[in-house]
Parts: sequence; structure tokens; C-alpha cells
Amino acid sequence: MGNTGRRWAWVAVLLVGVGLHLLVLETLAGTGTVTFVPALIVLGACVAPATFLAFAQGRPARRPVPGSVVGVAALLGGVVGVVAAGWLEYGALHRLGVLPMALVGLAEETAKLIVPAGILLLWRRHPSPAQGLVIGVASGAGFAALETMGYAFAAFVGSEGNLGAVERTLLVRGLTAPAAHLAWTGLTAAALFTFAAAPGGRKLAAFLLTFAAAVTLHTCWDTFGTQPAYVFIGAVSLGWVLLRLHLDRERPPASGTPAEPNRDRPHDHRQFAEVAGSEHF
Repeated sequence: MGNTGRRWAWVAVLLVGVGLHLLVLETLAGTGTVTFVPALIVLGACVAPATFLAFAQGRPARRPVPGSVVGVAALLGGVVGVVAAGWLEYGALHRLGVLPMALVGLAEETAKLIVPAGILLLWRRHPSPAQGLVIGVASGAGFAALETMGYAFAAFVGSEGNLGAVERTLLVRGLTAPAAHLAWTGLTAAALFTFAAAPGGRKLAAFLLTFAAAVTLHTCWDTFGTQPAYVFIGAVSLGWVLLRLHLDRERPPASGTPAEPNRDRPHDHRQFAEVAGSEHF
């Protein structure tokens, strides 16, 4: 896919996702068949995270993250993150008797970094900070989608099959996901990859401060629970990650600047011969 197609792929993801969700919703409302509920929940939980992930992946870059890596980060990041966060919160609840919101934020932000950290250790291509941001957003997207599915299912059961309660849950959590889980994990993963690219005390401090800020934003989000608080925290988080996306863009080399050598492609022997021949006076 070309740069233009990749850059605007998020629009197609949004339109197709919303269209499929509305199609399933109309079918469910028209037929009353409860077997459509899982499809409704899955689509409703995935549209917004997938759209923002496509947006982040489509930013100009000389080395975009391969789709396979994005898929692994989203799938494993979601499953491993949800399971790890569940066990961490469960253990803290049993040890402390109560579960402070700060521990919820700490547990979830730590759990969502497990897969990005694993990719960083296993990927031999030395991923850049910009790629770390995309991988972190993917992990956050998987986590947010699975968590939203759980809340939507709970709303369906708790309301005794009220689709309005399910739709409200999907809408609220879907709209806020990019400014919450996706932004926080994307920012911390970008800081982690920055430190890994050039280890040093300042880069380590930047990562720790970014992680602490993500936990703080997460804790405030869970603690205050009011619409003005959501708007303010969401604006800070989304603005921060959009700024980081802009600053981390890997711009193509300027005109006249030698292109980065491609180590994966063998040298062109004809070109070598021409250069060698030109050196004879």
C-alpha cells in the first residue's frame, strides 16, 4: 500500500466498521435474534480502537511497522494485558482488602506494556521510537476492545437484554478509548523504545516520568468519573499522543541527501562496474 493509501486507511476502517455495526444492529432489532448480540458487541468495541490504530499506523514513516507486528501487538497485547491486569488487581485486592484506584492504573498500565516490551526484545530490526508508539497504540487498542466487550456484555446481562444499555456502553467507551488506553500505552511504549534506542540516564528518566504520568492520568480517570474530568483528561492524553505522533514522524531524506542504504538487497554489480570504471583517468 502506498503512503497516501496508508495515511487515509483509517477513514475506510471507520466507515466500514460503523456500516457493519449498524447492519448488525438493524438485523438484531428487526429479527430479535439474540445470537447477533456477540457480533454487535465485538464490532462496537473494535471500531474506534481499530480506527485510531490505523490512523497512527498511517503517519508518514520510512519504516512503517509491518502489519503482522501490529496484529500480534493488538491480539497478544489485549489478551495478555487483560489477563495480567486481572491477576494483578485480584492479588492486590486480596492482600489489601480494598483496591485503591492508583493500583488499578498501575496494574493496567504495567500489563499493557508486557507485549510491547517483548516485541522490543525479540524484534531484531532495532525498532524506532515512532514504531514503538504504533506498537503501544496497538497493544492499548487490543486491551481497550476486550475490556469494552466485557463491560458491554455485563450491561446486556445486567439490563436483562436492553440493547439501549449495550449501545450506550459501546458508544461511551468507544469514543473515549483513543484518549485513554491507546494514548497512555502508546506514549509509554514510545518512551520505552526511545530509551532502548539510546540507553542513558536521561532517557530512562523520561520513560519513568512518562509511565508515571500515564498511571496518574489513568488514576484520575477512574477516580473522578465526571464528564468535565473525562473531557479534560481525554484532551490532555489525546493532545499529548497526537503531538508525539507529529514529532516522531520519520520524514523522508531531503533532496540531495544520500538515501539510507538497503542492507537487505544485494549490490548492483553493473553500477559497481560503472563507478569503478569512472575512477580510471
